Parts: sequence; structure tokens; C-alpha cells
Amino acid sequence: MSQEIQKLEGFEGPGFLATSLDKAVGLARKNSLWPLPFATSCCGIEFMATMASTYDLGRFGAERLSFSPRQADLLMVMGTISKKMGPVLRQVYEQMAEPRWVLSVGACASTGGIFDTYSVLQGIDRIIPVDVYVPGCPPRPEQILDGVLKIQELVANESLRRRNSDEYKDLLASYGIQ
Repeated sequence: MSQEIQKLEGFEGPGFLATSLDKAVGLARKNSLWPLPFATSCCGIEFMATMASTYDLGRFGAERLSFSPRQADLLMVMGTISKKMGPVLRQVYEQMAEPRWVLSVGACASTGGIFDTYSVLQGIDRIIPVDVYVPGCPPRPEQILDGVLKIQELVANESLRRRNSDEYKDLLASYGIQ
């Protein structure tokens, strides 16, 4: 898996490049994600393999894991989330600064997986908005890498004004988040 070097579009000459602020900021954010792993079960083990030398998530600009929500911008939820854990996950999400993105890894985080019981949350999208879903039980490291690349694509192309839009505020309001 190799990643192409992205070249910004714009007017260029010897020693300079003129481009839009959205594109420059998007490129910087895309290549400097600070993921916060919220791993509760077997998907967390696959994430560990993704961070290890064979797959090396650091190649894609997500080398520095953050275990503080205030210093993270990508929440990676991996594994079974019980209903008792739901408020904790929501609090972690709310403590993250904008802009923030969410990656739901595995069948359990996305839909409750095989645990169709009263005690398991049937998808984290019931309590926080999700940007990208990674399917599988558990997903392979390649799938997790693909999910991170999808997040990077979203980050690079997101307008700086999106987070202030009425549509985004309505989305957060639908989850009871201000």
C-alpha cells in the first residue's frame, strides 16, 4: 500500500504556490490526525496490529495516539459498547474540540454485532454522530487503514465553514449535543 503525495491545486511559480485556505488547511489536517482509540474488545487487538510495524498507521499521518479527548480529533470506537458505557463514550466525544471525526470500527460498534441483547448498545450512532464505518468482526488491519484513509479524504475536502453551518448544528442538536 503506497500513498501518493498530494499536490495542492493553485497558481504556482518558482518558489511559491497560491491556493485557497480551505485546501491548505485540509491538507494539513488530513496528514496530522491525532486518533483517540476507544477499544473495548477484539477490534482493539486488530487496531494494535494496524499500529504495529507490518501495517504502520504512522505512514498516513496518524502516528501520535492521544489518550486525552482534549488533544484528539479522531475518535476511533472499536468493540462492544454496553449501554452503561454509552454515557462515558458520549462524554469523551463532547470533550473533544472541534473539528472532530468519528470512526466506528467493527460490527459491534456499528450495529451491536452478534450481541442483540438489552445490555449492548445497538450502534454508537444512537448516541454520537459517526463519519465512517469499518465493517467486519473483527475487521482486518487493511480495513482499518481504509477507514482512516476515508476519514482523511473527508478531512481534506471539508469546508472550514461546515462546522458553523446550520445543518451541522442541527445534526448535533438531534443528538442533544450543543
